[in-house]
Amino acid sequence: MSDLLERLRGRGWRLTAQRRVVAEVLDGDHVHYTAEEVHALAAERLPEISRATVYNTLGELVTLGEVIEVSTDGRAKRYDPNAHHAHQHLVCARCGTIRDVHPSGDPLADLPTQERYGFAVSAVEVTYRGLCPDCAA
Repeated sequence: MSDLLERLRGRGWRLTAQRRVVAEVLDGDHVHYTAEEVHALAAERLPEISRATVYNTLGELVTLGEVIEVSTDGRAKRYDPNAHHAHQHLVCARCGTIRDVHPSGDPLADLPTQERYGFAVSAVEVTYRGLCPDCAA
C-alpha cells in the first residue's frame, strides 16, 4: 500500500473506489501531475471516473494537508503527495518537469534577522529553476 493510502486510512478517510484510484495515481517520490494528468491516469484504471470527482478529490487531499498544490510560472497546478517530508522543488524552465530536492541546511536560518522585518516566519518555499537534461540537450 502506498504511503498516501496508509496516511488516508490512518485518518479514517472514506476510501471509495474513485478516491482510492486517485491516491494510487499520486503514489511515488517525484509525482507532480496536473489534475488532467491525474484524471487520464485514473481513467485507465477506472474508466467511469469523472473529471469533477478527480478535481474534488484533489481539493479534499489538499485541504487535509495530504497533498501539496504546486504552482510554477503560471502553468497548471500540480499535485505533490510528498506533503510530510520537507523538500524543495527543481523546475525545468522549458518543459515544466518538477523534481523534489532535499538541499542541506535550513533555508529559514539563511534569512538574516534584519531581512525578516519583524515577521514571525513559519515556512519557506524555495524553487530552483534550470533546464532538465532533455531540454538542455
